Amino acid sequence: MLIKNIGKALIVVGAMTAAMTSTSLAQGNPYEPIQGEWVELPDGREWGATSTVYYAGDGNIWIAERCGGNTNCLDTPEIDPIMLVNKEGEILKSFGKNMIVWPHGLHVDPDGNLWIADARGDEERKKGHQVHKFSPDGELLMSIGTAGVSGQDKYIFNNPNDVAVAANGDIFVADGHRPGTNARIVKYNSKGEYLLEFGKMGAERGEFREPHALAINSEGKLFVGDRHNSRVQIFDLEGNHLDMWTQFGRPSGLYIDENDILYSADSESNTGFQRNPGWERGIRIGDSRTGWVTGFIPDPNQGYMPGTSVAEGVTADEDGNIYSAEVRQRRMRKYVPKTYRGEPRQRN
Repeated sequence: MLIKNIGKALIVVGAMTAAMTSTSLAQGNPYEPIQGEWVELPDGREWGATSTVYYAGDGNIWIAERCGGNTNCLDTPEIDPIMLVNKEGEILKSFGKNMIVWPHGLHVDPDGNLWIADARGDEERKKGHQVHKFSPDGELLMSIGTAGVSGQDKYIFNNPNDVAVAANGDIFVADGHRPGTNARIVKYNSKGEYLLEFGKMGAERGEFREPHALAINSEGKLFVGDRHNSRVQIFDLEGNHLDMWTQFGRPSGLYIDENDILYSADSESNTGFQRNPGWERGIRIGDSRTGWVTGFIPDPNQGYMPGTSVAEGVTADEDGNIYSAEVRQRRMRKYVPKTYRGEPRQRN
């Protein structure tokens, strides 16, 4: 029996297969949620739909929420949709008011800069359908895409979902959120200059039906959460298809930590028509190098749901805490390793 260390949480990996069902994994859930509202918003502000969260380093996380609703943040220009939060749930800083239409995916690059995908557009106000690079203090450093314009060209997106930056500074954008938009990954260099693109609408290997999330591991492999196809697809950084995994559920959000542990947020299995029936929603945890699933945090709302539920975005810190961004429930949730007499519990 092998014991793997994920942060401070010990997870036992026994004779499991990569295709292990979520039901059996739930019996070994090594995490428990903090009860109640973990982050308190200021001045009576209410949570909006929250689809994305990303570890910022130094025990802090970046959160983007949709300005108290789930439509156009430009309609509430006094609200900052982007927040830096510490482990105790205290807001350290915020920014982004009147800049972003519909925040979707976040990423922190190797230099600590924050990237965000703005997944809808406002043609009249000439904003949206872009990815933005901000300094840690909220200074806008770069934008890729044509503001407020949707389409499919080298510098025109249609509902970009997520962005990821490789160690060498190359930028990857997942473009296309819904049917009738795009279904591709677009690559740029560190200056934002177009290099290549790959993918198209479909269900074959290398094709996408909503490339909803991105992550890159230490081996230089690009993981794409191909949500409507209920799978993770893996590519090298030149767009060559390497593998396809279904054991991480129907991925809405992906995160890979410094130990190459892959976290997959599944908010849609067993919801709606033909949405991955027979699978439970929740956060699956595993090895991005081997594909082994080693843990599962189940959605507390069991069974069929008419729409998305609980974790759509996910991240983790070096202490083993896991953070869940939730669209339907409109909240952030924090999970901590279960303990036994003050020490992380070893499960066997």
